[in-house]
Amino acid sequence: QVQVVESGGGLVQPGGSLRLSCAASGSIVSIYAMGWFRQAPGKQRELAASMTRAGTEYYGDSVKGRFTISGDIIKNTINLQMSSLKPEDTAVYYCKVVTPQGDWWGQGTQVTVSS
Repeated sequence: QVQVVESGGGLVQPGGSLRLSCAASGSIVSIYAMGWFRQAPGKQRELAASMTRAGTEYYGDSVKGRFTISGDIIKNTINLQMSSLKPEDTAVYYCKVVTPQGDWWGQGTQVTVSS
């Protein structure tokens, strides 16, 4: 069993910044990749950013240039630095961990961008 815990969500004004953190624990043999997905009300869950064990980064088109993923997959932790936030970034942000045993999701953390 793998536990995934996110932290750092909250309310921020447009143009502001926020940092999310994710930590995985439990029976982890190895991690292939970790990433952040988000889901706004009435919309499908979409990729925000992800990182492979080799260090390759992927970003969703809508966040490129504004969000930065970082962390240490060997230590089972990643972060998401979000800048120049827009109201359309409002969503529940989920951390996903990809392992040989399968994919694991956190409970999600709410990010609200509003004045």
